[in-house]
Amino acid sequence: MVEIGVKIKDLILKNPVTTASGTCGYGMELSDFYDVSQLGGIFLKGITLKNRDGNLYPRMAETQSGMLNAVGLQNKGVDHFIKGIYPKIKNYNTTLIANINGSTIQEYIEVAEKINELENIPAIELNISCPNVKEGGMAFGINPKSASEVTKAIREVYSKTLIVKLSPNVTDITEIAKAVECHGADSVSLVNTFLGMAIDAKKRIPMLSTITGGLSGPAIKPIALRMVWQVYNSVKIPIIGIGGIMNATDAIEFILAGATAIQVGTAIFIDPFAPLKIIEGIKDYMSDNGFNTIGDITGNLMS
Repeated sequence: MVEIGVKIKDLILKNPVTTASGTCGYGMELSDFYDVSQLGGIFLKGITLKNRDGNLYPRMAETQSGMLNAVGLQNKGVDHFIKGIYPKIKNYNTTLIANINGSTIQEYIEVAEKINELENIPAIELNISCPNVKEGGMAFGINPKSASEVTKAIREVYSKTLIVKLSPNVTDITEIAKAVECHGADSVSLVNTFLGMAIDAKKRIPMLSTITGGLSGPAIKPIALRMVWQVYNSVKIPIIGIGGIMNATDAIEFILAGATAIQVGTAIFIDPFAPLKIIEGIKDYMSDNGFNTIGDITGNLMS
């Protein structure tokens, strides 16, 4: 038997495999396929202060080695989540993490305060890739100063485990990671999607209504893996790895690079059972190679 449970500050995950925010709604969609209690955790669909209709269609496009999305954080707002969604998912026997978003620091604060009151959500994932409307649309996560400011503000009002989700669209991701660590982050998740574009050559038009969107899937894996390794060697807080994880081998590579846990995203659109297959694959790898705990392989790259 191998022990695959992991701990991120006060957050206990029964295994290191979680679902990425926005890829399986609030978990109810996956529960149509299997018992979600088998998952290490579910990162819930992004939540904002008020209702957001999202971007116009088309807002998803397949690429040769991944997909582009420009959904635009469509959701009905935090109050609707608390009244209409939370009662339906609060008793899932897995860890629920709320992904929160805002256009100003005050919006982030108000969402965090409301989520803080929900007993069965022990953590938030702070998405700092959102545009700061008071700074002309510049994302909070693109420089250490703004990343620090929003992290510090949430740390002051949020008492549970705080995970900050980092954008890869920066010059040096380690500087952002160190900044949020210094201002109260208990963990970082990385990476969010890369800015990309697709064109329909026959029609001579962009394939997304927003022209550009977030690229995910196998295409980004080598870059995401490199960023996880860099951050692992720069901070002391746990890392949750994201980016093109399609199978157990991919997940193990992220753990070897320094990730304590991982998120599965695009793979779920292809195979909803992918997270469960990854869990079993990690167990097999550990048994075959004589590892007893996940900690035995985290960051365990041979020099």
